Amino acid sequence: MTASATHSDLTLRLVRDVPISPEQCFEAWTVPHRLMPWFCPRPWRVVACTIDPRPGGAFCTTIQSPEGETLPEGVGCFLAVEAPHRLLWTNLLGPDFKPQAITHPGFGFVCELRFDRLPDGATRYQAQVHHVDAAGRDAHAAMGFEQGWAIALSQLVEMVQESQPG
Repeated sequence: MTASATHSDLTLRLVRDVPISPEQCFEAWTVPHRLMPWFCPRPWRVVACTIDPRPGGAFCTTIQSPEGETLPEGVGCFLAVEAPHRLLWTNLLGPDFKPQAITHPGFGFVCELRFDRLPDGATRYQAQVHHVDAAGRDAHAAMGFEQGWAIALSQLVEMVQESQPG
């Protein structure tokens, strides 16, 4: 980080109010079979997933393109797990807080997720991705951070609503 860059200058954010509970958001992020259907914008898909929701636990996903190309596994580590309202994870560390080289997606980050209950029982969903440097932030933005994360969130809400009885 350069002296002229502040922490917030390196952060991409998505904030949305969604009609599901914080508990449902938290479960969708911490249970592999719940994360896999929505985590990346269709027709991309998650083909493998390991989640150990505890500080030091693994957060790993393998994504496949619509053409069938499997991307390198994205390996990360939970830094904080505060059910059902907050998750903090990074790709700068692997499971058990082991430092690792950044391979995919090519930039280092820490992702903070907040699921705050609104008065009507819905959730204010906040995703903040703090990047190591401006180049990483810009690369993530160019990949379509805002659109991609918004689509994935819509898919998460759709999955939860379809699984509700009634």
